Amino acid sequence: MPVVMLLPNLVTIAAICAGMTAIRFGFQGQYQAAVVLILVACVLDGLDGKLARLLKSESPIGAELDSLADCVNFGVAPALVVYAWALQGTKSAAWIAVLVFGISCVMRLARFNIDNKSEMAGRKGNRFVGVPAPAGAFLVLFPMFLSFLFDDPDLIPVGIIGFYMICIGLLMISRIPTYSFKRARVSRKSVKFLMLGFAFLAAALLTQPWATLAVLDLAYAASVCWAWLSRDKSTHT
Repeated sequence: MPVVMLLPNLVTIAAICAGMTAIRFGFQGQYQAAVVLILVACVLDGLDGKLARLLKSESPIGAELDSLADCVNFGVAPALVVYAWALQGTKSAAWIAVLVFGISCVMRLARFNIDNKSEMAGRKGNRFVGVPAPAGAFLVLFPMFLSFLFDDPDLIPVGIIGFYMICIGLLMISRIPTYSFKRARVSRKSVKFLMLGFAFLAAALLTQPWATLAVLDLAYAASVCWAWLSRDKSTHT
C-alpha cells in the first residue's frame, strides 16, 4: 500500500493527539494553548475526510477512526478543558454539566453515523438535525473566548458556565435544523468576494484571535436561530 494512501488516517490520528494534548494542557493551566489545540483538531477533522475522498482511500477502519476521533475532540476534550478552567473547584453539580455535554455529543455522533448508513443518507439538503459536534465544541468554548478577550478569568459566573454547557449539549441532540455549510455553494461571480472575506478573516484571527472567535460563535448562533425560524420554509436532513 502506498504511504500516501494512509495520509487521511494519519491526519485523524494527529487530530486525536491534538485533542488529548489539549486535555493535558487544560489541567496544567495552559488554557489558551488547550483551546488552540481543540481548534486545530477541528481543522484536521475537516481535512481527513476530504483527503480520503481525494486520494480514493476511504475505508471502514478510516470511518470508525474518524468517528472515535470526533468523540474525543468534540465531546471529551472541550468538556474537560472547560471543567479544568472554571468548574474544577466547584461542587459535583458542575460535573453533571460536563457529563451532559459529553454524553450529548456521543449521542449526536451516533445519530449522525446511523443517518449516514440509512437509506436517506443519499438525500441532498442544506440542513443538519441539531447542532453538529464540531460546532458544539466551538460553541461551548465561547465563555473562554470572552475571558481571554477581556483578560478576566472571573468574567462569567461558574453557574452560568455550567448551565450554558448543558444548553449546548441539548442543542446537539435536539431536532432543530441547522445549516450545513459543507453543502453551501457560491456563484463564480462571488468567488473573489469570498476569497477577500477569507483573507480578512485570516488577518483577524492572527491579530485579534479571541475577539474574532467570539464573533464567529455569535454569528453561528445567529444562523441556528435563523434556521429554526425558517424551518417550515425548507426541508432538512
